Amino acid sequence: MVDFQLDGDQEAIRKMVREFADDEVAPEAEEIEEKGVFHEDIGLWERCADLGLTGMTVDPSMGGAGADFVSYAIAIEEVSKASGSLGLTLAAHNGLGTSHINSEGSQEQREEYIPPLARGDHIGCWALTEPTSGSDAAGLQTTAEKDGDEWVLDGTKQFATNGHSADTITVMARTDPGDKVRGISAFVVEPDFEGFQPGVLEDKLGLHGSETSELLFDGCRVPEENLLGKRGEGFIGALKTLDAGRIAIGAMALGLGQAAYEEALSYAKEREQFGQAIGGFQAIQHKLADMSMNLDAARMLVWRAADKKERGQDHKQAASQAKLFASEAAMDVCREAIQVLGGNGYSTDYPVQRYYRDVKLCEIGEGTSEIQRRVIADEIGLPSAQ
Repeated sequence: MVDFQLDGDQEAIRKMVREFADDEVAPEAEEIEEKGVFHEDIGLWERCADLGLTGMTVDPSMGGAGADFVSYAIAIEEVSKASGSLGLTLAAHNGLGTSHINSEGSQEQREEYIPPLARGDHIGCWALTEPTSGSDAAGLQTTAEKDGDEWVLDGTKQFATNGHSADTITVMARTDPGDKVRGISAFVVEPDFEGFQPGVLEDKLGLHGSETSELLFDGCRVPEENLLGKRGEGFIGALKTLDAGRIAIGAMALGLGQAAYEEALSYAKEREQFGQAIGGFQAIQHKLADMSMNLDAARMLVWRAADKKERGQDHKQAASQAKLFASEAAMDVCREAIQVLGGNGYSTDYPVQRYYRDVKLCEIGEGTSEIQRRVIADEIGLPSAQ
């Protein structure tokens, strides 16, 4: 039997996060977008911490909320509906920065780093992408060489979410130049380590309230005990982290798509042309019907992937399917929402243009749509393609 109903705890979390998003996040969304204000500067990060959103799936013994992964996906959707920037900040903090340490770290590393991350006292960041390695993530060139009881990191990371404000950074670097995949290890870097500094902040199409930055490692000295997991297994841990992280990006896309759909639906009921509300015209009805259908289908894929993750089942294919379908469906919804609003949809007086710009990231970040199709093809047994 398949149960498509949320349980009581999940419904309670959705209600709590929706109220927070509607009452506290949405009123700040335009200022966040226009001024590029990071949420920590206007108190929203502290409110997220108060509500347990900064450590949702972390065990309470480590300072987290102990929520299930479906609840986490629901929370990311609801926050992103109000502000894609805050949704992405939380997703990167929870699903990448905190998650990799929580799953791959030693007990000592977890006890040191997870509680302040889960409580929201620290902000997490995850650094994989480089100027010369994006989709070919295993082609990274940042190096880590052993020097006594320290590792010395050299290289540049790119597109690191939360990079300037992070207190804890998980970094993938090459420890064995002779092995592309098994030659990569993971390290936990603190921003005051010698030889580290954040680089330029990216000026982006959207998500202006989410930091995206370079990270510069110039002889960065990292203690030996900050090697995360075993030497040579950093990329394997990174792929597992991405599998779960993609579910959150699908949820983020859902939130943005849902916001655009609701704006278009409301507008179609009120805007009159040719003597009637435009929602009475079949062309507009078909657009809104498709929006509703595709968002519901995407939500089922996201929830299914989250449920598989929660049950400890293999969720690689499900996560890629959820991320791929949700991001592309939400992109279509946001584009059609602008069309429903016509000239007003192109105006910054209405938020649909912001949803459209924000949601594009979901087709790119944590693996492009093209990479998701490759993952799915591999999982269904097709030969590797170039």
